[in-house]
Amino acid sequence: MMLKRTLAAALLSMAVSMPAYAQQYSAHRNGDIVTLEDTKSQTTVNIITSVGNMAYEMKVKGQNVLRFPFASVDDFRARPGLHGIPFLSPWANRLDEQAFYANGKRYAFDMELGNVTGAIPIHGFMSRTDQWQVVEAKADGKSAWVTSRLDASKQPMWMKQWPFAHTIEMTYRLQDGTLETHTKVTNMASEPMPVSLGYHPYFQLTDSSREEWVVTVPAKTRWLLNYQKVPTGETESAEKFFPGGKGTLKDYNLDDVFSDLNRDAQGRATVTVKGRKQQLDVSLGPNYKSLVMYSPNPLNTGLGSQIAPPNPNAPAPAAATPARGAGRGATPPAANALATPNFICFEPMAGITNALNLGHKGVYKELQYIKPGGTWEESFWVKPSGF
Repeated sequence: MMLKRTLAAALLSMAVSMPAYAQQYSAHRNGDIVTLEDTKSQTTVNIITSVGNMAYEMKVKGQNVLRFPFASVDDFRARPGLHGIPFLSPWANRLDEQAFYANGKRYAFDMELGNVTGAIPIHGFMSRTDQWQVVEAKADGKSAWVTSRLDASKQPMWMKQWPFAHTIEMTYRLQDGTLETHTKVTNMASEPMPVSLGYHPYFQLTDSSREEWVVTVPAKTRWLLNYQKVPTGETESAEKFFPGGKGTLKDYNLDDVFSDLNRDAQGRATVTVKGRKQQLDVSLGPNYKSLVMYSPNPLNTGLGSQIAPPNPNAPAPAAATPARGAGRGATPPAANALATPNFICFEPMAGITNALNLGHKGVYKELQYIKPGGTWEESFWVKPSGF
């Protein structure tokens, strides 16, 4: 009897102590890096909170499905750009002028501040900010997650350009080998706030080259772009562009805008890229009204809007002047050995390119607003398979 009690006590002790070693999910924070892990699917996600709260690594059995052409995170900190999963806000993609419209009013940017640049401003000004604050990084028996918060109202240079006080909460959640990116925006302003944010994820497969990848696109409509890569208002059937909803990337040169997405019973639209065995399914929740696809063809050939139409009003080009040092014996710029054309961006967007201004003109009908004190929230999911 004593032996049975001793054995039972030992087994109970083992059962209590095992979760510390056998738990499927974990979340760890080391400085500005948060790591989420799912041991069952052998998936690890790394997020750098000091550079736009950007997920830069999603390794599945050792293979990174996010493009990250840097030798180290320190290299990325030194020269950050759009890699991994960048967040684009308060607008994603391009605007057709140095201003945006909301509630029938025009808000001109202060170009002297420097956080908005170019005749065609692009991607907002939050993608590389170090102002994200981690709210929690935790794991339980179902998932691992990290939630971070950004308060735009505390940034005078942001409020000058986008005078709508608001907060953003972003949660990365790893569950059953799938990464969910959830975004919640709260409008603290006294007027409705338009929503034109998005993400610009850079995906890659490692079992084949871009030329072999096949995409499946759940869209009915493709928007035609002008020489500034801004929608003209004209559209065509996505079926004309992707017959049967599919295409092999060797035949495309993509920087294209799609809407009217085909959705399942949960309201999700799923776009897919498949290599020899590996596959990524990216599912967009119902508040992501548009999908932008970006994947330049290394040969600069193929169907798509990567090569914009010519400017019909452009002046005649001046005679080219050779750049200093461009003659014989000049040293060519050093190439980035880690750079690769083997990537594709499936970009979840709350609205099409230039949604803010096209909505004001009545060309775009799906521009979303957040009422004062209200919230907007949505997710997209990245599901790898075949690894």
